[in-house]
Amino acid sequence: MWLPTPIYERIPQFWLLLGLLFMSSGAYIGFDYSVSFLYFGVGLFSCVWSLYVYVLRLRNPQNSQPEPGPQDEQSEQTAPDVHQSTEQTSPGS
Repeated sequence: MWLPTPIYERIPQFWLLLGLLFMSSGAYIGFDYSVSFLYFGVGLFSCVWSLYVYVLRLRNPQNSQPEPGPQDEQSEQTAPDVHQSTEQTSPGS
């Protein structure tokens, strides 16, 4: 699945924000309810996942860009070659 570059680059920030929102929701509800532990656990998992994705992208910068989709590959193959020579040879040479 192909995502636009701005969205792809901000996925770790999205996971971190989601995790912080879940953790704050769990703290807001209070730890008297069992659901708050679930919220806090999901939030902690989201924060850890965002850090994991961020570290992976730091270690492998060549893999941080999304791969081109099948439409991009097809348009590259059908594009005319600009580097072809336009010189014509005369029959007398």
